[in-house]
Amino acid sequence: MSGHNKWANIKQRKTTQDAKRSKMFTKLIRELTVAAREGGSDPEANPRLRTAIDNAKAANMPKDKIEAAIKKGTGELEGEELTEIMYEAYAPGGVALLISVVTDNKNRTAQELRHVLSKWGGSLAESGSVSWNFERKGLITVPKEEIEDLDEFMLATIESGAEDIDETADPIEIVTSPENLTKVRNTLKQMGYTVRDQLTYIPKTTVKLSEEDAEKLLKLLDALDDMDDVQEVYGNYDIADEVMEKLAANM
Repeated sequence: MSGHNKWANIKQRKTTQDAKRSKMFTKLIRELTVAAREGGSDPEANPRLRTAIDNAKAANMPKDKIEAAIKKGTGELEGEELTEIMYEAYAPGGVALLISVVTDNKNRTAQELRHVLSKWGGSLAESGSVSWNFERKGLITVPKEEIEDLDEFMLATIESGAEDIDETADPIEIVTSPENLTKVRNTLKQMGYTVRDQLTYIPKTTVKLSEEDAEKLLKLLDALDDMDDVQEVYGNYDIADEVMEKLAANM
């Protein structure tokens, strides 16, 4: 869990620094559209859409663009025909990847994905060969500095339906079932905490990587992130904090 989140946080900082606004907006608009199509336009009842809206606002996307993307998903406005696909892949060091894409051309995306994976030491996997190692979960983060009474925080979180809490992480990470995500989130918001929540895939087992394999993997993740159609990449890698920061600084 934490390995993926560390890279996601570093990637977010890098994206902001690089100011790849056009490509970022394209991905965000597609996620808003697909999330609304899948679960409806009410973010309180649709955690995936809620996360997409939060991410769009964080990227300073104009409100009218957010609303238009949602309306395309619900059919109120016409939009491109988008297909959501989850690819399974292997990466350097024996890492398993789930690659979520949203595309208007499945053949083009599959060809580009094979090329990127091959170039950076990965390969596509057969359906089911990787996905068995991942579980669909809700993930909530709360800034550590906001928590004055950790025992009270953990008790309230567990009573509201949390499955696991990593109090050593910063921000603190809380894992829930998809069904309990909104309930736990609302409990923490009512207690006054700043909450970010999302639906994600968490690996059952992880692979600890050497610095050499970690460097190869992060280059592959960067290349996948540069693909217009790739929305999210989930992996079962475990990279030491100091190695992650060292490699990210040089990329």
